Amino acid sequence: MRSWFNGKSRPSKANLERLDSAYWVRRRENLIRSGSLKRHLDNDGQGRRMEIYPVDQSAVPQSRDRTNITERSITVRYVWADLVDAWAAQDAGLMDEIWDDVITDLDSNYAAYAYVSSVGIGA
Repeated sequence: MRSWFNGKSRPSKANLERLDSAYWVRRRENLIRSGSLKRHLDNDGQGRRMEIYPVDQSAVPQSRDRTNITERSITVRYVWADLVDAWAAQDAGLMDEIWDDVITDLDSNYAAYAYVSSVGIGA
């Protein structure tokens, strides 16, 4: 690493991937340990806006596709501490339970958002 920082060499692609992975693991640990992520997402009890993007339906047979499912946006409150703890513990089951609680606030079509392609957080 010293020669890389001095500009004398460059890590291999495999080592760059390992460095990147180590960075993101340490970054997650630091955000969780400091509590700043929970405070930021909780926003003094006001929560954060979450954008929900539906699963891509292009490969689904036409008789079964749900093309009327659109991107949704919802303000999420009071779950961030539990969600961050579940993320830290890599507890997919608890994260799934929390997700179920979040999507029930959408409307009668909430089951359409049980599986999504991505979620954006307005943080």
